[in-house]
Parts: sequence; structure tokens; C-alpha cells
Amino acid sequence: MYICPKFITNKMKFSRKAYEYLLEWKDSPVRKPLIIRGARQVGKSTLVRRFSKEFSNYIEVNLEREENKNLFENSRNVKEVLEALYLTTATPKDDKDILIFLDEIQESPKAIQQLRYFYEDFPGIHVIAAGSLLEFALRKVRSFPVGRVNQYVLHPFDFEEFLLAVGRMNVLKELEVIPAKNYAHDILLDLFHQYAIIGGMPEVIKKYVTDNSMANLGMVYSDLWQSYRDDVEKYSRNHTEAKIIRHIMDTAPAEKDRISFAGFGNSAYRSREVGEAFRALDRARLIQLLYPSFNLKPPLSPAINRKPRLQFLDTGLLNYSLGIQAGMISIKDLNDFHQGRIIQHLVTQQVLAQYSSPLFRPVFWTREKPTSSAEVDLVIQYKQYVIPVEIKSGKQGKLRSLHQFVENAEHAFALRLLANKLSVEEVKTPGGKKFHLLNLPYYLSTKITLYIDWFIKTYQSTF
Repeated sequence: MYICPKFITNKMKFSRKAYEYLLEWKDSPVRKPLIIRGARQVGKSTLVRRFSKEFSNYIEVNLEREENKNLFENSRNVKEVLEALYLTTATPKDDKDILIFLDEIQESPKAIQQLRYFYEDFPGIHVIAAGSLLEFALRKVRSFPVGRVNQYVLHPFDFEEFLLAVGRMNVLKELEVIPAKNYAHDILLDLFHQYAIIGGMPEVIKKYVTDNSMANLGMVYSDLWQSYRDDVEKYSRNHTEAKIIRHIMDTAPAEKDRISFAGFGNSAYRSREVGEAFRALDRARLIQLLYPSFNLKPPLSPAINRKPRLQFLDTGLLNYSLGIQAGMISIKDLNDFHQGRIIQHLVTQQVLAQYSSPLFRPVFWTREKPTSSAEVDLVIQYKQYVIPVEIKSGKQGKLRSLHQFVENAEHAFALRLLANKLSVEEVKTPGGKKFHLLNLPYYLSTKITLYIDWFIKTYQSTF
């Protein structure tokens, strides 16, 4: 991660990688209105407000307010909207150095539609829109401005952003060195353990940094989770679906493996009902459905007719809902805790956070045969390769599923995330195929694609 000099301040708290993207977007000659997507409470509005300091003039419009929504609904065109905004905010007309922020844009389908006219008629104006439930609002948009907007998905803080928030810039610099040096391993692993317990929700991290303690975080988690429950009516189409969504939110955290929709959470709900409710939560980005792929080479097509795995918005929220945070403090290796589910979830969250496209979704691999089923925790596409990634601490000889993948793949590379220091092993499958296994410490999961690149370029000519 490169930290732009403009972005480094004495406070350095709550800095986001997305800021660098915003700076590039600001200066781009082919800039389009930008839609920032993401779940509620991940810091979209805060990010834009801080970014507004890069401009001489700034107008913020919250479309949850009826008078602001009516501004778009009742105006004939974008020119009228702009004239009204300049007048009511006493802002000078300056197409070159003004940022207009349309917050909660999901409340106005017409405002979403009109983004295309900002691009076509007023390309000099910088426009950012943000919304938490855009997937639901888009159903009501008659003509989405395809090709006229940029989109960026904001996630909870990843580990690198956590290090910035807690003031460990010196440690963050060690992550920039590839391959990592082992002298910083223990410090990084300890900090990653703290992050694994706390998670990446901005309000939680803010409280943690303010108090320098985990003791008072419970109320913040509780308020966050309750706010998501209070939004259920926005996710659901009717009373029955709202009831099922609440049931899912109450029972889903306890699931340890892939799920079945029918009778989910010891209920009598039918598969179709539960599936629709889960897809609503998925659109809200609270609980995403991750599906397996059977592919050993690109493209990684998800098998949506198979049992999915659940990925929650944030590992810290998951830990809180399970009541396990206190028990995590004394654990040396997170793979030994909760059957390895928490570290698998967190690594997946780190991988997900490196992608800003609304279309990206992590995929795992399965081989479903009566005599030789197998499952690999993650698979990542790298150029012409699909790289298998296991998240566990066992010896390489125990990685049966990984061996099955490599034995049938057209390459000889595999990754394992674990608590150990970085290393590369030469391994042989039971069938006799030699391959290289990169052992990557958990805290380097935010750099996984860079390490895959380094790994393959370094070792591709050795077999």
C-alpha cells in the first residue's frame, strides 16, 4: 500500500487506502461521477468528508432529507439542481474546484439516474455519491447510468488500515518489503491477533484507540448489530421475509461450515424462503454467500447450485455475536480456535478488502466425488493460473485437499496461511508431483496477490 504524502498527518488515525484512489480519481482526465458502495457504518461518509478538504468548495446533500430528495425529484434537469445547490449553500460557481457529495443516494432513484447528466453536461464538476442499500434502490432505477459512472466498494478496515489507526506506521512499513523480513514477525503476529479480535468496523476501532483498551467495546458492537437489525424492513419485501431475516441474523453466526437453506437454523422455513432472505442480506453486504468452484483454471465460475459458505461483514462483529472475544485473547494460534473458522473468515475478509469492484467475490474450491471429496479454503486467479490457498497450521503432509488440487492442476504452486514465518517448501503429492508451497504468515493476507506474483516469478523455472 502506498500512502500519499498529502494523506499523512500527525494524527494518522482512520486513514483509508481508498483515499489514494480518490486522489487519482480527482485528477483523472476521464473522470466520471463516483458511486461509493458498501454496507452501513463502514465509513463512506467520513471518507468523503475528509476528502473534501482537497477542494476549495464543497457541497454535501443528504438525500434522506425530504427537501433534498425533492430537489432531484422536482427538478427538470441537472442544471436546475446545480443552480439550486449553489443558491441555497451560497457556494460560488466553480466547475474546476468543487466537490458535490450526494449522501444516501439510494433514497432517490431519480438522483441515481441523473448522475449520467453530471458526466455528460458538467464533466468538470467532481461528484461523489454514496449509499448503503444501493442494490435495493437499483430495482427502481429505470435507466442506470452504465458507462457514465465509476464505482468503488468500501469495506471495513483491513489489517494495514488498522495499523495506521493504532499509530504503528513503523510496523506497516515492514509489510511493504517483499519478501518480508523475519525480525518483525512476532510484533506483526501479535498486532494481527489484536485485529483478529477487534475486527475492522470504524466505530469499534475509534473506541479502541480512544480508550486504549478492549474493555468497553461491547456496547459499540451491540449498537452496530442492533442498527442492522433495525434496518430489516429495508431489506425485506414483506413481513414474512423480515421475520426470516431476523432469524438468520440470530442463528447464522453459529454456523461452522457450508449451509443448507432448507430448515436453516433449526427452523421450519423452506429453502426458497431462506434463500431469498439470504440474498437480501447479501445485497446489503451484511452476510455474503460464497460459493465453490470446480475449476482448476480460469474462469472461476461459482457453482451457485451447491452449498455456500457464509462471510459476515466483519470478523469482530462475528466474534462479538458468538461471545468468544475474551477466549481469543490467550490463544497463540488462531487456527487452533473455533475449529479454525475465525482465522479462515478473517483471511477471506482481508482478501475481499483488496478489491473495490462490486462484482468481486471470493471463491473456494471443491471436488465432489463419492470416493475422494476435497475442499480448499480459497482459490485466487492469477493470470493463467488458479492458485489454491489453505488456511491452517498443520504440516504440509496433512494438506490432502491441497495435494488433490495441485495433482490435477496445470501448474506447481500452492499457498498456505499460518502463524509461522514466511518460507517456501518443495513438496511432493502422494501421486509424485513436485510443487512449491508458499507458507505465508496471516498478517500478510492483505498482500496475497503481490506475494503470488513474487512467488511465481521467483520459482516458476525451478521445476
